Amino acid sequence: MSRATLRPVSHDDRLSLVEHLDELRTRLIVCLAAFLVCFGVAFWQNNALLHIMNRPLEKTAFQKGSKDPFEKSVGYQQLTKAYLERSATRFRELAADDSLSAAARANLTAQARDAAALAAATPKPTAKRPVTLGVGEPFTATFKVAAWAALLLAFPLLLYQAYAFVLPAFDPREREVALPLMLGVPFLFIAGVVFAYYMVLPPAIAFLQNFNDDSYDILLQAKDFYSFEIMVLIAMGALFQLPIGILAAVRLGVVTPKQLRQSRRYALVIIAIVAALLPGQDPVTMLMLMLPLLVLYEGSILFASLLDRRVRRARAREEAALAASGDGGDLSSDPDSE
Repeated sequence: MSRATLRPVSHDDRLSLVEHLDELRTRLIVCLAAFLVCFGVAFWQNNALLHIMNRPLEKTAFQKGSKDPFEKSVGYQQLTKAYLERSATRFRELAADDSLSAAARANLTAQARDAAALAAATPKPTAKRPVTLGVGEPFTATFKVAAWAALLLAFPLLLYQAYAFVLPAFDPREREVALPLMLGVPFLFIAGVVFAYYMVLPPAIAFLQNFNDDSYDILLQAKDFYSFEIMVLIAMGALFQLPIGILAAVRLGVVTPKQLRQSRRYALVIIAIVAALLPGQDPVTMLMLMLPLLVLYEGSILFASLLDRRVRRARAREEAALAASGDGGDLSSDPDSE
């Protein structure tokens, strides 16, 4: 096997330990190169990336009834701005009265100008952003976010390289089971990340940031905030692998679709416990977390049942073909017919 190139390896190939290590080294180099390219792109676009990571925090700002001192200060500034704008308008109207002296009109015009200038200088309302405390934290936090984004971008290629290295060890029948399951991993992982970003993070951050906010001056450190987001995204991506685990267990004969249906109540309790452990603010949020897991569980049972029927029909056709050709013999003694 060439050290410079990768060639497909079949199940029947017999490679030496050195050749296996050489293939592994080459695939690791490909993975590292893909990660570095994705990291370069992510770090180049770090401003857009940080904006994406901060959006769940921005969406939770200025909640009705919030007692956060920062949000109350922003509200006070906006009320002051509205008052100054009304005052400027009123001063201009008074300055237009010809019955007043020139000095009075000039004074009113100056007050209108000053009020308008103060209103224009009032900062626009902006949501809170994570704060940095250390000298190097802006760089290290950005580096960390870019690295995780690069890993996510390179994930499909990394999985492909892992599959290409492992699959030759499977025989054709095992490969029929493993390949579809492996191909489903990246799609389910990305689906879990997207679901967590849009459906889990905003309510979770809103609850945690507004919890006892009248007792704290809440400052959110960047490294802790991004670590929390990454943890939730990875957790939901992993939970969305539920169908892969169920299908693998069914195809390996550990459980049957019938047993999964009979255990539906236990699965519901386990899913409810998992949803309760994830960040949430009320029963509605908990139900939102449970719903996709329940759908994935039921969908997995349905798909496993269809796959099981297909396998049984294929075996029946093979047995019928063997019997018709006169080569069937005693099929009960053939381990592959079981």
